[in-house]
Amino acid sequence: MAVALSTLVAEADRYLNVGKIADYCPNGLQVEGRAQVRRIVSGVTASQALLDAAVEAGADAVLVHHGYFWKNEDPRVLGMKQRRLRTLLLHDISLLAYHLPLDVHPEVGNNMQLAKVLGLVAEGPLEPGNPRSVGLVGALEAPLTPAEFNSRIQLALGREPLMVEGAASIRRVAWCTGGAQGYIEQAVAAGVDAYLTGEVSEQTVHVARENGISFFAAGHHATERYGVQALGEYLARQFAIEHRFIDCPNPA
Repeated sequence: MAVALSTLVAEADRYLNVGKIADYCPNGLQVEGRAQVRRIVSGVTASQALLDAAVEAGADAVLVHHGYFWKNEDPRVLGMKQRRLRTLLLHDISLLAYHLPLDVHPEVGNNMQLAKVLGLVAEGPLEPGNPRSVGLVGALEAPLTPAEFNSRIQLALGREPLMVEGAASIRRVAWCTGGAQGYIEQAVAAGVDAYLTGEVSEQTVHVARENGISFFAAGHHATERYGVQALGEYLARQFAIEHRFIDCPNPA
């Protein structure tokens, strides 16, 4: 089976409500390839490694969370950017990228998908009253010690998180995938026992320690592998096309 590229993009844009979400990169179709799509390859970032793997896999389109053309980046097509774009254009492969719309989606979003992976029950937004709140607040089904929750994260994501240990028991958790360590103060204000994200900054450790909450930095890449997979599977079901997720490991 095949679907028109225009139909595929229109459905992804609609499903993720792209027109309603302000972002600092273009969401949707970023590079146009062949008009018909039979096979999608998805991945976290449109790196050269993912593009090469997509060519090898015979992809018609590549679907990612981190695409190109970010606000304030150098607009010239040179070096790494030239090589990436040349790969796509030479092989007539489309690039679809969804950033914030994929973070916040209530079904296939990165944060909802990470909740499923870690056994968290989402209860509401991290920022009450903000309809575009990226992070979530919820709870574990049963309390865990920080060490036990750390082990659960490590087992699920396949990498050991950086942990700042807080109170003896964790029940309520706030989380936001990717580079969202700056939301830790909102997590403190929400009264949770722990905050989980992808990255850490020097000051994040002090905020966690001085407010008595546990903090886990589980990897930007590792926490954002699940939304794009779920979106790829959704599109594959909708149009009876092939989808394959390819993980290009990243320690960050």
